[in-house]
Amino acid sequence: QPMFVKDKEVVDFDFCVIAAGCNFGVFHKWGESLWFPTIHAAARPEGSWPHLDERFLEGRRRHIFEEYKAIKDLNEKHASVLVVGAGFIGVEWITELEHFFKSLKLTIIDALPQCLGPLPANAATYCSNYMKKHGIKEHYNTKYNAKDPDFYSSIGLPGGATKEYVCIGVKASNYFMPTETTSEKGPGGGGWILMDMNLAVKTREGKVWSTDEQGYPRIFAIGDCNYGCVDGPGPMDNWPVPAIPKISYPGEEEAIVAIRNIEKVDKLVFRNRTVTNMGYPIELSTMHWPWGAGMFATSLGPDDACFVAGANWVKNSGLMCVWGSPCAVQKEIIEASKVDECAFGIVGRLIWHFVHHTPVHL
Repeated sequence: QPMFVKDKEVVDFDFCVIAAGCNFGVFHKWGESLWFPTIHAAARPEGSWPHLDERFLEGRRRHIFEEYKAIKDLNEKHASVLVVGAGFIGVEWITELEHFFKSLKLTIIDALPQCLGPLPANAATYCSNYMKKHGIKEHYNTKYNAKDPDFYSSIGLPGGATKEYVCIGVKASNYFMPTETTSEKGPGGGGWILMDMNLAVKTREGKVWSTDEQGYPRIFAIGDCNYGCVDGPGPMDNWPVPAIPKISYPGEEEAIVAIRNIEKVDKLVFRNRTVTNMGYPIELSTMHWPWGAGMFATSLGPDDACFVAGANWVKNSGLMCVWGSPCAVQKEIIEASKVDECAFGIVGRLIWHFVHHTPVHL
């Protein structure tokens, strides 16, 4: 349904790639959070900022200004701020707050025994030491319970915090998909788009959804909106594709696989080609566990960070190989090159083309 009309329109297409992302507010009906604009028509009236239309750049900009003013006012009052969840978003957010708003009294909690739970212990320790050094109070093995006054007393905030930011987990936002194509389980209560090894959308019965007359898939799901794995019997180590983190690199890798499959189906169906220029049969590409899915760069304010490589679906795997100011510079280079790629710059395009087109998948 276009934004400026009341009626729904039917759009014809040959191929469709669903890249709808996900939300982060697991306690909110629609998964609302500051880190994702509220864009769904059903979610906007029930959101915390219905006066802002974040489908437009101006609406998103005004929301950022409003939040900045609110934090500035809290800073002037020396207010207490509680960040619930010491994962990537929670740690990065509270260290940014500490850097730019020095008068805030900051506390972070998590139900796990350490911050950044999936990362190796030395990376978690490095981030924890940074927060201690900068006066951020940490409480682990602590479950969030806003209805229990004793909870706030146990973390040194009798009477509660002036402001709370919930940064726990992820939540699906695939409200537009038929139930038969979404998972019954998964992070945030399920609702993730199911996909097969070709990244084609499938049903809960395992059948490819929306195939053409010849049985080729036409609709693909990539990035944070999909289930994030192709499961199977036995332990995760034996699955065709074990659980993939919901971060940017795997989404880009999945996009390349989906696009290659669209090109192949186009050749098979519309060009009547069955072999490549080298004489090999044209077969759809399958997904793999992306080696870059094990790379995590966690910011600690604008001047510090830590970088973990080699992680996988096993908890606490990986190696912290860069930290401190060199890692902060590394993150700046990543950001600058990605922006340049999006602007169709030659340097960014060359860098990220070869990142996703390595000779082998490590």
